[in-house]
Amino acid sequence: MEQQPTILVTGGAGYIGSHAVLALQNAGYRVLVLDNLVYGHRELVDEVLKVELIVGDTGDRALLDQLFATHKIDAVMHFAAYAYVGESVNHPDKYYRNNVVGTLTLLEAMLSAGVDRFVFSSTCATYGVPERLPLTEDHPQNPINPYGQTKLMVEKMLDDLDTAYGLRSVRFRYFNAAGADPDGRLGEDHNPETHLIPLTIQAALGKREAISIFGTDYPTPDGTCIRDYIHVTDLATAHVLGLDYLLKGGKTDVFNLGNGNGFSVREVIETVKNVTGRDFKVLEQERRPGDPPSLVGSSARAQKILKWQPEYADLEAIVRHAWGWHQRRHG
Repeated sequence: MEQQPTILVTGGAGYIGSHAVLALQNAGYRVLVLDNLVYGHRELVDEVLKVELIVGDTGDRALLDQLFATHKIDAVMHFAAYAYVGESVNHPDKYYRNNVVGTLTLLEAMLSAGVDRFVFSSTCATYGVPERLPLTEDHPQNPINPYGQTKLMVEKMLDDLDTAYGLRSVRFRYFNAAGADPDGRLGEDHNPETHLIPLTIQAALGKREAISIFGTDYPTPDGTCIRDYIHVTDLATAHVLGLDYLLKGGKTDVFNLGNGNGFSVREVIETVKNVTGRDFKVLEQERRPGDPPSLVGSSARAQKILKWQPEYADLEAIVRHAWGWHQRRHG
């Protein structure tokens, strides 16, 4: 019987990475996780995913060489990035070292081991302030923070490494990952937490005194910012489809991943109140610098080329699954 391909998932103990591991397992792949556990959760890998976890850093070339020498790896899925925009502004060196140097070290180790397929977790932050909506893949890329800049640098590296060495990649620029595994096995557990849906759920659980709306005078229907929320399970499914595409000989390509629908801050807060049946205090505050009024992406290319279709596109399902996870873990 032919052995299933083995996929190395970096950052596989984190939020999106762990959901990708689950999706790979469901698709029949063998999975190996590399995570430095700075933000990842060992117990999710050991107790839920039950796959081999190698604790280490993408910047550790000796470790990577040993890993590739002792495992027959067919492709790499890369989620091991720092992703706090504010922190990237205050500590850009940390972000360039991990997100750029760490990724380059990983890519060099891959090439040295003859592994030439790479699925990359990029971001809509590479676009910067939108010139037009919905955002499509050909929109100019002008990041406005070091986090977005690091992801764009990796995208450029991937183009050049393809030209020079035939390293084929699929990169996904995604919008606001949200929600949790529908069966409640995995979910979002950041420390510190900066994302709107889990912050609002924390308010519903009584773990936060209030939720703040930053800016109520934007040129949107209810005056609050609009964002494109994509269910993390749908994100994970797209990564498996991107991997399948590469394994079947697909060429280097880039895809947006979003719902194509935007939901406002007020809509998110009201949906959390409806789903949880709980009320909590909402504070209206001044705008934050750098927040575009609306960010919505087009995923038409992913739907056409990868045959990807979001399964949980409505906000209520996203919030319901997140609520189930948070109640189990923190309720």
